[in-house]
Amino acid sequence: MSPTTAGVVGMAALLVLLFLRMPIGIAMALVGAIGIAFLNSPDAALHILGSYPYSHGAVQALSVIPLFVLMGNFAVVSGMSGDLFAAAYAWMGHRRGGLASATVLACAGFAALSGSSVASAITMGRVTLPEMRKYSYDPRLATGVVAAGGSLGILIPPSTALVIYGILTEQSIGKLFLAGFLPGLLLTALFMITVVIVCAVRPDFGPPGPRAAVRERWAALRRAGAFFLVLVATIGGMYAGVFTVTEASGVGAGLTLAHAILRRKLTWAGLSDALLQTVRTTAMVFLILIGAHIFSPFLAMSRIPVDLANALTAMALPGLAVLAILLVAYIILGMFLEGFAILVLTVPIVLPIMLAMNFDPIWFGIFMVIVLEMGLISPPVGINVFVVKGIAEDVPMYQIFAGILPFWVAMIVCVALLIAFPQIALILPNTMIR
Repeated sequence: MSPTTAGVVGMAALLVLLFLRMPIGIAMALVGAIGIAFLNSPDAALHILGSYPYSHGAVQALSVIPLFVLMGNFAVVSGMSGDLFAAAYAWMGHRRGGLASATVLACAGFAALSGSSVASAITMGRVTLPEMRKYSYDPRLATGVVAAGGSLGILIPPSTALVIYGILTEQSIGKLFLAGFLPGLLLTALFMITVVIVCAVRPDFGPPGPRAAVRERWAALRRAGAFFLVLVATIGGMYAGVFTVTEASGVGAGLTLAHAILRRKLTWAGLSDALLQTVRTTAMVFLILIGAHIFSPFLAMSRIPVDLANALTAMALPGLAVLAILLVAYIILGMFLEGFAILVLTVPIVLPIMLAMNFDPIWFGIFMVIVLEMGLISPPVGINVFVVKGIAEDVPMYQIFAGILPFWVAMIVCVALLIAFPQIALILPNTMIR
């Protein structure tokens, strides 16, 4: 059996294991070890299994993952997520569809604290869905905006997906975080525009709420001031060169912990839950990364990435055509696989192609994450859809998917703008202070 054939068989076996619900990290490690034993030797496979978990897990750069996750968990404990929504609602709730727009803003804000789409969808869904139900919002808009808004969690920094991409591609995580900031704001704005358009076409979807007094608006904004402090300290500190990414994650976790203590919201039960959730999330991410590092040598031995890159280069396809092919492929994969699975499976294959065609790897990371966001709300899997369904149990699944469709189109527009104007993603990392 040729190396390429062995690689194809290994990829097929990996997909079968994933469909059988085996955790992706374990599936990649198993297939990678067997593949290395076949293409090289059993001793090489045993050496990799014995050494890679430590050598690729005990990396200082990975410390940003538990620290940023802990920052998000402390933000939940301190009530910062509720403050974000209250501030956005006070300023926008009186407009038609204003409650949905406030949900988008709150999701974007919480994404800047949690770095997780699922956490954003769960947290903000519990806060906002009862409010939208209270003011007779159509369930399609209400659930659709929470599912779509939650997907911002893997784009707006600190993003766990960008950390994994940076580790897999050996790119600067700090630059990736800065690269995701403006596209995250752009997608947030596109979601809010989508809400306005939907409510203009169907005014009954988003009835206006009561108008808050000016004093109440400013009071709500002051209560959300801690969020802006954390955002400026972490993202601004990285951009100005004051902090490294690791230092920024520690500062962010410390500030959110201090906020929870000052507000007297930190109980022993809350602290225990925040730490436990952080350990669970970190263990899941580390298992995926270790599995990916064991699978990557097998993929390299199979020569599949090199052969694909050479084939596409020989076809002389324009860059736009290659991006269109990748977009369609990722959308199809997103219908069946979870975003992290797509990321760790395809980056070793796709990145050599992008580099051969002179695409900036930082820019491509943002492109890829936005497309992964589309997978989070695409049928039939759409993890965020199932998260929202768990909160709004009385809303039929088809209505949730119907509500998501306009936001899915907004993501396509965002991808098109990112392709047409790559500086949207590159201007901040290219101007950061070294």
